[in-house]
Amino acid sequence: MNQEFIEALKEIVKEKGISKDLLFTTIEDALVAAYKKNYAAHVGNGQNVKVTMDRENGEIHVYSQKTVVEEIEDELNDISLDEARAINPKYELGDLVSIEVTPKKFGRVAAQAAKQVVIQRIKEEERRIIYSDFTEKEDDIITGTVIRKDKNNVLIDLGKTEAVLGPNEQMPGEKYNFNDRIKLYIVEVKNTTKGAQIVISRTHPGLIKRLFELEVPEIFDGIVDIKSIAREAGSRTKIAVHSNDENVDPMGACVGPKGIRVQSIVNELKNEKIDIIKWSKLPEEYIANALSPAKVLDVDIDEDNKFAQIVVDDDQLSLAIGKEGQNVRLAAKLTGWKIDIKSKTQLDNSKEDNIN
Repeated sequence: MNQEFIEALKEIVKEKGISKDLLFTTIEDALVAAYKKNYAAHVGNGQNVKVTMDRENGEIHVYSQKTVVEEIEDELNDISLDEARAINPKYELGDLVSIEVTPKKFGRVAAQAAKQVVIQRIKEEERRIIYSDFTEKEDDIITGTVIRKDKNNVLIDLGKTEAVLGPNEQMPGEKYNFNDRIKLYIVEVKNTTKGAQIVISRTHPGLIKRLFELEVPEIFDGIVDIKSIAREAGSRTKIAVHSNDENVDPMGACVGPKGIRVQSIVNELKNEKIDIIKWSKLPEEYIANALSPAKVLDVDIDEDNKFAQIVVDDDQLSLAIGKEGQNVRLAAKLTGWKIDIKSKTQLDNSKEDNIN
């Protein structure tokens, strides 16, 4: 090994963050295998061999390691006490004796073996670092750049690696153009034989949660809590919030001055509608709030079955139900209650029918 190779190794250690001792030890192990394959075949691979590589100048030495015994049974790995003491008088039975057996032309073989190990180790370390970095970002958001669309998938550049935004994780109707920068939610990071597999999403409710944490300091600081999120990505989201400080209005904090905070999130989500709901520990109040923007007249709850019967004015019925039932569907998902809505007229008519 020449000095240039050693300097290159040191640079790799510095750039890639690879352990210097681990890299050199791995190279030495590979050189043992290279020696046995190229030079020890005639005596068999059962020979105990040790290879040392100088960390500063790259000098390589190959040693056959033999155990000091009274009676030699294995000539490859045993040495008599007399032979051992001829090398060093201090040797005793059971000691390990290292006898140099470095071949004259071992350098070229060693260089090739070391090169292969270094390349492999760099790949493994880069995979490990990427997996470690992204595991810490699981359940968080990251900004990525659109590279290209491949059939129904979108390939995203995340900086150190790439990830695929699958069709189920794409917002309906959203266009993904080359070089667009978008925020993504990291759902999961898997460690595979090919490296880290990063599952990203634009539809996950966690994206909403993290965007509000970024835009609303009161949420980030824990003054305002996000209690629940119900989302139909690309269309509408309901988010229930609660303040731990009676002097802080949770809905006002999320909306921000002149609506700037929530508007920033709406813009990021390509105009997805967001209803900010005030959470309450009282189910009746919470369910009524969840049906916003409709105004609720009455809430009758069945706690055992988590069922709520809602009454609204006639002109509020379609608003409470929402287009294709979306408003009531999201409200039910947000609160965890089954919800049935009747107008005041429908309720009066059903009462008359019961009387008759």
